[in-house]
Amino acid sequence: MITKRVNTLSESITIAITTLAQELKAEGKNILSFSAGEPDFDTPQVIKEAAIKAINEGFTKYTAVDGIAELKTTIANKLKRDNKLTYAPNQIIANNGAKHSLFNLFSATIQEGDEVIIPAPYWVTYPELVKYCGGVVVEIQTHDTSSFKITPEQLKSALTKNTKMLVLTSPSNPTGSIYSKEELTALGKVLEGTDVIVASDEMYEKLIYKGTFTSTASVSEDMFKRTVTINGLSKSVAMTGWRFGYMAAHNTELIQATKKLQSQSTSNINSITQKAAVVALNGDADADIEMMRKEFIKRRDEAVLLFNKIDGLSVLCPDGAFYLFVNIQKVSSDSLSFAKKLLAEQEVAVVPGVAFGSEGYFRFSFATDIQSIITGIDRIEKFVESLKKSIK
Repeated sequence: MITKRVNTLSESITIAITTLAQELKAEGKNILSFSAGEPDFDTPQVIKEAAIKAINEGFTKYTAVDGIAELKTTIANKLKRDNKLTYAPNQIIANNGAKHSLFNLFSATIQEGDEVIIPAPYWVTYPELVKYCGGVVVEIQTHDTSSFKITPEQLKSALTKNTKMLVLTSPSNPTGSIYSKEELTALGKVLEGTDVIVASDEMYEKLIYKGTFTSTASVSEDMFKRTVTINGLSKSVAMTGWRFGYMAAHNTELIQATKKLQSQSTSNINSITQKAAVVALNGDADADIEMMRKEFIKRRDEAVLLFNKIDGLSVLCPDGAFYLFVNIQKVSSDSLSFAKKLLAEQEVAVVPGVAFGSEGYFRFSFATDIQSIITGIDRIEKFVESLKKSIK
Protein backbone atom coordinates (compact mmCIF):
# COMPACT_ATOMS: atom_id res chain seq x y z
CA MET A 1 0.00 0.00 0.00
CA ILE A 2 2.87 2.39 0.79
CA THR A 3 5.07 3.52 -2.11
CA LYS A 4 8.66 2.34 -2.45
CA ARG A 5 9.98 5.90 -2.37
CA VAL A 6 8.41 6.55 1.02
CA ASN A 7 9.61 3.21 2.36
CA THR A 8 13.18 4.19 1.46
CA LEU A 9 13.02 7.01 4.01
CA SER A 10 14.35 6.66 7.54
CA GLU A 11 12.87 8.55 10.46
CA SER A 12 15.03 11.46 11.58
CA ILE A 13 17.09 10.20 14.53
CA THR A 14 17.43 13.79 15.70
CA ILE A 15 13.66 14.22 15.93
CA ALA A 16 13.20 10.72 17.37
CA ILE A 17 15.63 11.32 20.24
CA THR A 18 14.28 14.80 20.92
CA THR A 19 10.74 13.38 21.05
CA LEU A 20 11.81 10.54 23.37
CA ALA A 21 13.53 13.03 25.67
CA GLN A 22 10.36 15.13 25.80
CA GLU A 23 8.25 12.06 26.61
CA LEU A 24 10.59 10.99 29.41
CA LYS A 25 10.57 14.51 30.79
CA ALA A 26 6.75 14.49 30.75
CA GLU A 27 6.91 11.30 32.81
CA GLY A 28 8.81 13.19 35.49
CA LYS A 29 12.34 12.16 34.53
CA ASN A 30 15.07 14.77 35.03
CA ILE A 31 16.06 14.79 31.38
CA LEU A 32 18.64 17.19 30.04
CA SER A 33 18.30 17.33 26.26
CA PHE A 34 21.06 18.55 23.97
CA SER A 35 19.57 16.98 20.87
CA ALA A 36 17.41 19.66 19.28
CA GLY A 37 18.70 22.13 16.70
CA GLU A 38 16.63 24.95 18.11
CA PRO A 39 17.69 28.17 19.85
CA ASP A 40 16.32 28.51 23.39
CA PHE A 41 15.81 32.25 22.86
CA ASP A 42 12.42 33.76 22.08
CA THR A 43 11.71 35.30 18.69
CA PRO A 44 12.70 39.00 18.88
CA GLN A 45 9.86 41.32 19.87
CA VAL A 46 10.15 43.48 16.74
CA ILE A 47 9.43 40.41 14.60
CA LYS A 48 6.46 39.35 16.73
CA GLU A 49 5.03 42.86 16.51
CA ALA A 50 5.25 42.76 12.71
CA ALA A 51 3.26 39.53 12.74
CA ILE A 52 0.64 40.95 15.11
CA LYS A 53 0.33 44.03 12.89
CA ALA A 54 -0.21 41.80 9.84
CA ILE A 55 -2.97 39.90 11.66
CA ASN A 56 -4.67 43.08 12.86
CA GLU A 57 -4.55 44.53 9.35
CA GLY A 58 -6.14 41.42 7.91
CA PHE A 59 -3.12 40.19 5.98
CA THR A 60 -4.42 36.64 6.22
CA LYS A 61 -5.26 35.69 2.63
CA TYR A 62 -3.49 33.75 -0.10
CA THR A 63 -0.41 35.37 -1.60
CA ALA A 64 1.70 34.71 -4.68
CA VAL A 65 3.10 31.17 -4.59
CA ASP A 66 6.72 32.31 -4.42
CA GLY A 67 6.13 35.09 -1.88
CA ILE A 68 4.88 38.67 -1.85
CA ALA A 69 6.86 41.24 -3.84
CA GLU A 70 7.94 43.09 -0.68
CA LEU A 71 9.43 39.91 0.75
CA LYS A 72 11.32 38.91 -2.38
CA THR A 73 12.72 42.42 -2.73
CA THR A 74 13.84 42.29 0.90
CA ILE A 75 15.53 38.91 0.32
CA ALA A 76 17.29 40.29 -2.75
CA ASN A 77 18.47 43.32 -0.76
CA LYS A 78 19.73 41.08 2.04
CA LEU A 79 21.69 38.89 -0.38
CA LYS A 80 23.21 41.99 -2.00
CA ARG A 81 24.05 43.64 1.32
CA ASP A 82 25.34 40.64 3.26
CA ASN A 83 26.60 38.27 0.58
CA LYS A 84 27.48 40.45 -2.44
CA LEU A 85 25.04 38.45 -4.57
CA THR A 86 22.71 40.04 -7.10
CA TYR A 87 19.40 38.28 -7.78
CA ALA A 88 16.21 39.48 -9.45
CA PRO A 89 12.85 38.73 -7.78
CA ASN A 90 12.13 35.94 -10.32
CA GLN A 91 15.32 34.20 -9.16
CA ILE A 92 14.01 33.92 -5.59
CA ILE A 93 11.30 31.80 -3.94
CA ALA A 94 10.09 31.67 -0.32
CA ASN A 95 9.46 28.22 1.15
CA ASN A 96 8.10 26.60 4.31
CA GLY A 97 11.50 26.40 5.96
CA ALA A 98 14.83 25.47 4.36
CA LYS A 99 13.90 21.78 4.53
CA HIS A 100 11.08 22.59 2.12
CA SER A 101 13.54 24.52 -0.07
CA LEU A 102 15.73 21.43 -0.29
CA PHE A 103 12.78 19.15 -0.98
CA ASN A 104 11.65 21.36 -3.86
CA LEU A 105 15.18 21.71 -5.24
CA PHE A 106 15.92 17.98 -5.14
CA SER A 107 12.51 17.08 -6.55
CA ALA A 108 12.95 19.47 -9.46
CA THR A 109 16.48 18.39 -10.40
CA ILE A 110 17.31 14.83 -9.31
CA GLN A 111 16.25 11.92 -11.49
CA GLU A 112 16.68 8.17 -11.13
CA GLY A 113 20.39 7.33 -10.95
CA ASP A 114 21.66 10.89 -10.55
CA GLU A 115 24.53 11.07 -8.08
CA VAL A 116 24.60 13.66 -5.30
CA ILE A 117 27.85 14.25 -3.45
CA ILE A 118 27.32 14.86 0.27
CA PRO A 119 30.24 15.44 2.64
CA ALA A 120 29.88 13.55 5.92
CA PRO A 121 29.06 14.34 8.62
CA TYR A 122 25.94 15.84 7.09
CA TRP A 123 22.56 17.10 8.18
CA VAL A 124 20.33 14.02 8.45
CA THR A 125 17.80 15.15 5.83
CA TYR A 126 20.12 15.46 2.82
CA PRO A 127 20.61 11.77 1.97
CA GLU A 128 16.99 10.91 2.74
CA LEU A 129 15.69 13.46 0.22
CA VAL A 130 18.16 12.25 -2.40
CA LYS A 131 16.95 8.66 -1.96
CA TYR A 132 13.32 9.79 -2.07
CA CYS A 133 13.96 11.41 -5.46
CA GLY A 134 15.63 8.26 -6.82
CA GLY A 135 19.13 9.65 -6.63
CA VAL A 136 22.31 7.96 -5.45
CA VAL A 137 24.11 9.34 -2.41
CA VAL A 138 27.89 9.64 -2.77
CA GLU A 139 29.41 10.34 0.64
CA ILE A 140 32.80 11.97 1.16
CA GLN A 141 34.00 11.16 4.65
CA THR A 142 35.70 13.91 6.66
CA HIS A 143 37.18 13.85 10.16
CA ASP A 144 38.11 16.22 12.95
CA THR A 145 41.72 16.07 11.69
CA SER A 146 40.58 18.02 8.61
CA SER A 147 38.11 20.21 10.53
CA PHE A 148 35.36 18.14 8.88
CA LYS A 149 35.86 19.80 5.48
CA ILE A 150 36.38 18.14 2.11
CA THR A 151 39.41 18.85 -0.04
CA PRO A 152 39.51 19.58 -3.78
CA GLU A 153 41.22 16.19 -4.25
CA GLN A 154 38.37 14.37 -2.53
CA LEU A 155 35.79 16.21 -4.62
CA LYS A 156 37.64 15.46 -7.85
CA SER A 157 37.79 11.75 -6.97
CA ALA A 158 34.05 11.65 -6.25
CA LEU A 159 32.97 13.24 -9.56
CA THR A 160 31.57 10.98 -12.30
CA LYS A 161 29.54 11.48 -15.45
CA ASN A 162 26.44 10.88 -13.31
CA THR A 163 27.17 13.60 -10.73
CA LYS A 164 24.22 15.97 -10.60
CA MET A 165 24.79 17.92 -7.41
CA LEU A 166 27.19 18.78 -4.60
CA VAL A 167 25.67 19.70 -1.24
CA LEU A 168 27.70 22.13 0.88
CA THR A 169 26.80 23.35 4.36
CA SER A 170 28.64 26.26 5.90
CA PRO A 171 28.54 26.72 8.85
CA SER A 172 27.96 23.01 9.25
CA ASN A 173 25.32 21.12 11.11
CA PRO A 174 26.55 19.06 12.99
CA THR A 175 30.18 20.23 13.24
CA GLY A 176 30.10 24.03 13.13
CA SER A 177 32.92 24.07 10.57
CA ILE A 178 33.06 26.93 8.07
CA TYR A 179 34.53 26.93 4.56
CA SER A 180 36.78 29.92 3.88
CA LYS A 181 36.67 31.91 0.65
CA GLU A 182 39.89 30.22 -0.43
CA GLU A 183 38.53 26.74 0.27
CA LEU A 184 35.31 27.42 -1.63
CA THR A 185 37.25 28.88 -4.55
CA ALA A 186 39.40 25.74 -4.71
CA LEU A 187 36.33 23.49 -4.73
CA GLY A 188 34.79 25.66 -7.43
CA LYS A 189 37.85 25.20 -9.63
CA VAL A 190 37.28 21.43 -9.55
CA LEU A 191 33.72 21.89 -10.82
CA GLU A 192 34.60 24.14 -13.76
CA GLY A 193 33.60 22.57 -17.06
CA THR A 194 30.91 20.40 -15.44
CA ASP A 195 27.13 20.81 -15.13
CA VAL A 196 27.13 20.03 -11.41
CA ILE A 197 24.66 22.03 -9.33
CA VAL A 198 25.89 23.25 -5.93
CA ALA A 199 23.26 23.34 -3.20
CA SER A 200 24.67 25.73 -0.59
CA ASP A 201 22.88 25.52 2.76
CA GLU A 202 23.74 28.72 4.64
CA MET A 203 21.18 28.52 7.45
CA TYR A 204 23.72 29.28 10.21
CA GLU A 205 25.29 32.21 8.36
CA LYS A 206 24.67 34.73 11.16
CA LEU A 207 26.10 32.50 13.89
CA ILE A 208 29.81 32.97 13.20
CA TYR A 209 32.33 33.06 16.04
CA LYS A 210 35.64 33.26 14.19
CA GLY A 211 36.57 34.82 10.86
CA THR A 212 34.02 35.93 8.29
CA PHE A 213 31.29 34.15 6.39
CA THR A 214 31.61 33.62 2.64
CA SER A 215 28.60 32.69 0.55
CA THR A 216 29.44 29.89 -1.89
CA ALA A 217 27.93 31.68 -4.89
CA SER A 218 30.09 34.75 -4.30
CA VAL A 219 33.54 33.24 -4.92
CA SER A 220 33.43 33.25 -8.74
CA GLU A 221 31.14 33.85 -11.70
CA ASP A 222 31.16 30.13 -12.44
CA MET A 223 30.08 29.26 -8.90
CA PHE A 224 27.41 31.95 -8.97
CA LYS A 225 25.84 30.42 -12.06
CA ARG A 226 25.83 26.83 -10.70
CA THR A 227 24.94 27.52 -7.04
CA VAL A 228 21.52 27.48 -5.43
CA THR A 229 21.68 29.48 -2.20
CA ILE A 230 19.42 28.18 0.57
CA ASN A 231 18.79 30.09 3.78
CA GLY A 232 16.14 30.98 6.32
CA LEU A 233 15.44 32.48 9.73
CA SER A 234 14.97 29.49 12.02
CA LYS A 235 18.38 29.66 13.67
CA SER A 236 19.52 33.28 13.40
CA VAL A 237 16.41 34.86 14.92
CA ALA A 238 14.85 31.86 16.69
CA MET A 239 11.95 31.47 14.24
CA THR A 240 11.92 27.67 14.01
CA GLY A 241 8.16 27.32 14.36
CA TRP A 242 7.40 30.11 11.90
CA ARG A 243 8.65 27.93 8.99
CA PHE A 244 10.47 30.36 6.76
CA GLY A 245 13.13 29.48 4.23
CA TYR A 246 14.12 30.73 0.81
CA MET A 247 16.05 29.77 -2.28
CA ALA A 248 17.92 31.96 -4.77
CA ALA A 249 19.54 30.90 -8.04
CA HIS A 250 20.93 32.44 -11.21
CA ASN A 251 19.09 29.70 -13.12
CA THR A 252 15.62 31.23 -13.47
CA GLU A 253 14.24 28.07 -15.05
CA LEU A 254 15.16 26.10 -11.93
CA ILE A 255 13.40 28.56 -9.62
CA GLN A 256 10.32 28.54 -11.85
CA ALA A 257 10.29 24.74 -11.76
CA THR A 258 10.26 24.75 -7.94
CA LYS A 259 7.53 27.40 -8.04
CA LYS A 260 5.42 25.14 -10.26
CA LEU A 261 5.94 22.25 -7.84
CA GLN A 262 5.07 24.44 -4.87
CA SER A 263 1.94 25.70 -6.59
CA GLN A 264 0.62 22.14 -6.65
CA SER A 265 1.71 21.20 -3.11
CA THR A 266 1.81 23.84 -0.37
CA SER A 267 1.13 26.96 -2.46
CA ASN A 268 2.32 30.15 -0.70
CA ILE A 269 3.96 30.07 2.71
CA ASN A 270 2.13 31.56 5.69
CA SER A 271 1.17 35.15 4.86
CA ILE A 272 1.84 36.41 8.39
CA THR A 273 5.28 34.81 8.47
CA GLN A 274 6.09 36.64 5.24
CA LYS A 275 5.44 40.02 6.86
CA ALA A 276 7.47 39.05 9.92
CA ALA A 277 10.32 37.83 7.70
CA VAL A 278 10.57 41.23 6.02
CA VAL A 279 11.41 42.82 9.37
CA ALA A 280 13.83 40.03 10.28
CA LEU A 281 15.68 40.26 6.97
CA ASN A 282 15.98 44.04 6.72
CA GLY A 283 18.12 44.36 9.85
CA ASP A 284 15.60 45.38 12.51
CA ALA A 285 16.52 42.35 14.63
CA ASP A 286 20.30 42.64 14.23
CA ALA A 287 20.82 43.66 17.87
CA ASP A 288 18.95 40.54 18.98
CA ILE A 289 21.06 38.38 16.67
CA GLU A 290 24.25 39.84 18.14
CA MET A 291 23.00 39.23 21.68
CA MET A 292 22.32 35.57 20.87
CA ARG A 293 25.64 35.18 19.06
CA LYS A 294 27.62 36.49 22.05
CA GLU A 295 25.75 34.20 24.42
CA PHE A 296 26.41 31.20 22.17
CA ILE A 297 30.13 32.01 22.27
CA LYS A 298 30.10 31.87 26.10
CA ARG A 299 28.28 28.53 26.04
CA ARG A 300 30.53 27.11 23.34
CA ASP A 301 33.72 28.05 25.16
CA GLU A 302 32.51 26.56 28.44
CA ALA A 303 31.32 23.34 26.80
CA VAL A 304 34.53 22.84 24.77
CA LEU A 305 36.65 23.38 27.88
CA LEU A 306 34.65 20.86 29.93
CA PHE A 307 34.49 18.19 27.21
CA ASN A 308 38.21 18.33 26.54
CA LYS A 309 38.85 17.69 30.24
CA ILE A 310 37.08 14.33 30.03
CA ASP A 311 39.52 11.48 29.55
CA GLY A 312 38.47 9.58 26.43
CA LEU A 313 36.56 12.41 24.74
CA SER A 314 37.72 15.27 22.54
CA VAL A 315 36.07 18.02 20.54
CA LEU A 316 37.09 20.72 18.09
CA CYS A 317 36.04 24.28 18.90
CA PRO A 318 33.45 25.12 16.22
CA ASP A 319 33.64 28.39 14.31
CA GLY A 320 29.88 28.63 13.78
CA ALA A 321 26.38 27.19 14.42
CA PHE A 322 25.58 25.92 17.95
CA TYR A 323 26.78 22.32 17.99
CA LEU A 324 29.76 20.35 19.19
CA PHE A 325 30.64 17.14 17.38
CA VAL A 326 32.28 15.17 20.16
CA ASN A 327 34.75 12.38 19.38
CA ILE A 328 34.05 9.22 21.43
CA GLN A 329 36.25 6.78 19.48
CA LYS A 330 38.47 6.03 22.49
CA VAL A 331 35.52 4.77 24.52
CA SER A 332 32.92 3.53 22.01
CA SER A 333 32.63 2.38 18.42
CA ASP A 334 28.83 2.46 18.50
CA SER A 335 27.45 5.98 18.82
CA LEU A 336 23.80 4.87 18.80
CA SER A 337 24.36 2.47 21.69
CA PHE A 338 26.36 5.17 23.47
CA ALA A 339 23.52 7.70 23.11
CA LYS A 340 20.84 5.22 24.22
CA LYS A 341 22.77 4.16 27.33
CA LEU A 342 23.59 7.76 28.18
CA LEU A 343 19.90 8.65 28.07
CA ALA A 344 18.91 5.60 30.14
CA GLU A 345 21.65 5.85 32.75
CA GLN A 346 22.32 9.60 33.07
CA GLU A 347 19.14 11.07 31.57
CA VAL A 348 21.10 13.10 28.99
CA ALA A 349 19.96 13.23 25.36
CA VAL A 350 22.49 13.69 22.53
CA VAL A 351 22.36 12.64 18.87
CA PRO A 352 24.63 9.77 17.76
CA GLY A 353 27.13 10.55 15.02
CA VAL A 354 25.89 7.66 12.90
CA ALA A 355 22.75 9.73 12.23
CA PHE A 356 24.99 12.23 10.43
CA GLY A 357 26.94 9.59 8.54
CA SER A 358 29.95 9.63 10.89
CA GLU A 359 30.40 6.87 13.43
CA GLY A 360 32.43 7.53 16.57
CA TYR A 361 30.95 10.93 17.47
CA PHE A 362 27.85 12.50 19.00
CA ARG A 363 26.28 15.89 18.42
CA PHE A 364 25.78 18.13 21.44
CA SER A 365 23.69 21.28 21.01
CA PHE A 366 24.72 24.20 23.20
CA ALA A 367 21.53 26.10 22.36
CA THR A 368 20.47 25.95 26.01
CA ASP A 369 21.35 27.67 29.28
CA ILE A 370 24.90 27.41 30.58
CA GLN A 371 23.98 25.72 33.87
CA SER A 372 22.24 22.89 32.01
CA ILE A 373 25.35 22.56 29.85
CA ILE A 374 27.60 22.27 32.91
CA THR A 375 25.30 19.76 34.60
CA GLY A 376 24.84 17.77 31.40
CA ILE A 377 28.56 17.46 30.69
CA ASP A 378 29.17 16.43 34.31
CA ARG A 379 26.67 13.59 33.81
CA ILE A 380 28.36 12.65 30.54
CA GLU A 381 31.72 12.49 32.35
CA LYS A 382 30.25 10.13 34.95
CA PHE A 383 28.83 7.96 32.15
CA VAL A 384 32.15 7.82 30.31
CA GLU A 385 33.96 6.84 33.51
CA SER A 386 31.51 3.98 34.08
CA LEU A 387 31.85 2.96 30.44
CA LYS A 388 35.64 2.81 30.70
CA LYS A 389 35.40 0.63 33.82
CA SER A 390 33.07 -1.80 32.06
CA ILE A 391 35.50 -2.04 29.11
CA LYS A 392 38.33 -2.97 31.48
